[in-house]
Amino acid sequence: MTAAAVILGLVVAIADGDTLTVLNSDLEQVRVRLAEIDAPEKRQPFGTRSRQSLATLCHEKRAEVLVVNVDRYKRIVGRVHCDGVDANAAQVRRGMAWVYERYATDAALPELQDEARTAKRGLWVDPAPVPPWEWRKR
Repeated sequence: MTAAAVILGLVVAIADGDTLTVLNSDLEQVRVRLAEIDAPEKRQPFGTRSRQSLATLCHEKRAEVLVVNVDRYKRIVGRVHCDGVDANAAQVRRGMAWVYERYATDAALPELQDEARTAKRGLWVDPAPVPPWEWRKR
């Protein structure tokens, strides 16, 4: 799969707050990691709520995935729109994911994160939330 490719299909599974599975037009299941964001791990605070948030946005909905890359786990990394909603941005706006600054190119995402933090939405209700990349190191 090359960057700039587009995958169209139905979201059939949500693994966590930044990973889902799309059933494409060839009836193949494609695992997709949402680009530029990092959601809490399943066992981390807000991990379950983040997964539920992505499910509300995307599960059993039509998705358009703009492929950005393929990661080391052979997952497609992409910008995902479910029924026209930018799921990557929505997860950050809802306080259900961090901007993954190391990979972020969308200048709007840090603004959405600041807005969520100021409003204490989602994980930002915690006075000292731990980013997933730090939580994984522990």
